[in-house]
Amino acid sequence: MTRRSAFYSFAVLLAFALAGVLPVSLVGQGTIAIVGATIIDGNGGPPLVNGTIVLTGNRISTVGPAGNVDVPNGAQVIDGTGKFVTPGFIDSNVHLSLYGAGETILRYESRNADLTLESAQLELKHGFTTVRDSYGSLLPLIEVRDAIKRGEVVGPRMLVAGNIVGWGGPYSITFSLVRETGLTLFQEQFNDFITQGSGEEWMHMEPEDLRVAVNAYLDKGPDFIKFGGTSHFSNPIMIGFSPRAQEVMVEETHKRGLVAETHSTSPEGLRISVESGIDLIQHPEVLPSVISDALAEEIERRGTICAMLSNTITGEPWAEHLKEQADREENEDEQAEDVTEERIKTSAELRAEARQRGEGIEIRRKNAEKLIKSGCVTTIGTDNYLGSAPEFRRNPKKALNQSFGTGSLLATEGLVELGMTPMEAIVAVTKNGALACLMLDELGTLENGKLADVLILGADPLADIRNIRVLDTVIRDGKIVDLDALPNQRIFSSPADTLEHPGHEELQRY
Repeated sequence: MTRRSAFYSFAVLLAFALAGVLPVSLVGQGTIAIVGATIIDGNGGPPLVNGTIVLTGNRISTVGPAGNVDVPNGAQVIDGTGKFVTPGFIDSNVHLSLYGAGETILRYESRNADLTLESAQLELKHGFTTVRDSYGSLLPLIEVRDAIKRGEVVGPRMLVAGNIVGWGGPYSITFSLVRETGLTLFQEQFNDFITQGSGEEWMHMEPEDLRVAVNAYLDKGPDFIKFGGTSHFSNPIMIGFSPRAQEVMVEETHKRGLVAETHSTSPEGLRISVESGIDLIQHPEVLPSVISDALAEEIERRGTICAMLSNTITGEPWAEHLKEQADREENEDEQAEDVTEERIKTSAELRAEARQRGEGIEIRRKNAEKLIKSGCVTTIGTDNYLGSAPEFRRNPKKALNQSFGTGSLLATEGLVELGMTPMEAIVAVTKNGALACLMLDELGTLENGKLADVLILGADPLADIRNIRVLDTVIRDGKIVDLDALPNQRIFSSPADTLEHPGHEELQRY
C-alpha cells in the first residue's frame, strides 16, 4: 500500500462533496442576526441580557443591547429569546487521526484522512469550532485541515502539530517502550510516516543541528510544535532534551510566529520546559507528585497556558475512583483483625499498591486544582482519540470522556468541578483557547470584527455548566452548520455516542 493510496478514499469523498452528492452541512451565507438573546461574550464579564449580535459574511459586525442594534434588511433573523449565545468552543489537544499500533492501522491506513474528517466533524457537532491536534499523522491532518479551510468539506478550524518531535512513532521506545529490533517493514515505515524526520534522532543533536531540523519540519506545514520534554511513559520519566536544546526549539518556532508547547511529566522536566519559554503545557497536572508552589507560581508568572485533561479526573472517572476507594477501605476494615508480621515490601510492590489505590488520579486532581487556584491561564486539552476500530474491540469504547465532542464537553464541565465558576470555564474554552491558538485577535470572544464562530444554547450555562450540552445552533465562520448531517460519513463513530441533556427539573449549581 503506497502513501498515495492513503488519500484515495478522502479524495473520492471530496469529489462527491464538490458534486453536491453528500448532505449539505452549511446553511446560508449572508447576514445573520440573533435577536434578544443573553450574550456571554467570552471575556468573563456580566452577560448581556436581551442582546443582539449581527454576523455579516464570516465576521461579527455588531454586538449590543437589542434596542441599540439595527438589524440589516434581508438578514436571516434568529429569535434568541430565552437562548444563550457564546463564542465557539476550542479544544486545545485532540488526536483526530490514526497513529497507534495494531490491527486498526493495518486495516484503515488507506482511510486515515476519512477518519480524521469524521473525528473533526464530531467535534464541530458538539460546538467545538476550533481544535488543535497536538499529535498524529501530519500528512492526513494537513490534507483535511486545508480541505476545510478551502470550504470543500465542513469541519472545525484545525491547527495541527503532527509528531511530538523528539519521539519516535508508535513502534518506538520513546512512545510505547517498543524496541526497534524485530520490527516489520510496515512498522518501520509507519514510524517514519508519523515522525516525518522529527523522531528520536533529534535527542542526539547539537543545538545548531537541531535548529536546522526544526526548520525543516516546520517547512512541512504544521501550525505549531509540540516537543517531548520528557518521555511518554512513566517510571522512570526520562528528560528528553537539555535546557539548551529546548531553548533552540522554542526560539526557532517563535521565529515563525508559532506556538511552542511541551509534553513534560516530571517536575524537573516540566521546570526546564517552562524556563525554555514555551507557550503552553499539555496536561501540566500529570506529574508523579504534587506540583511545588514555586513551579506553579512560575507557570502563573510567565502566563504559560495550561491545557488540562480535566475530562479524565472529574465526572465519571472521579466517581469511579471514589467508589473503588470506598470498597477497598471496607475490605481493609474487614481484614484488619488478621494481622501478621510481613517482610519489608519492595519499592516495586509499593508502587503497585499506590497504583491500585488510585494515587495517580488523586495527584493529578490536586495539581489541577492547585494550578487553577494559583490563577494559571487554563484551557482544556482532552486527548480525545480514535482508538481501535469497532470490530477489534472486545467491548464498545467504554467512556464518552475521551470521545470526540463528548470528551470536550465533559472536560469543560470538569473545570467547574475543579474549582472554576461556570463563567470561568466558558472563558477557558473560548478566550483562553484562542490564546492557545495564538488567535485571540480573531477568535475566542464575541467582538466586532472577529470571526463569526458562535454557539446558541437552549439553556443557561451559567446556572449549570452542563447546559453547554443543550446546543441549538452552531455557526462556524458565519455559516449555520447542519448538525444532523455530521459526520458526513460514519466509520468508527455511532449515533449512540451522545451525552444526555440535563433536564431542567434536575439542574443543580456546582
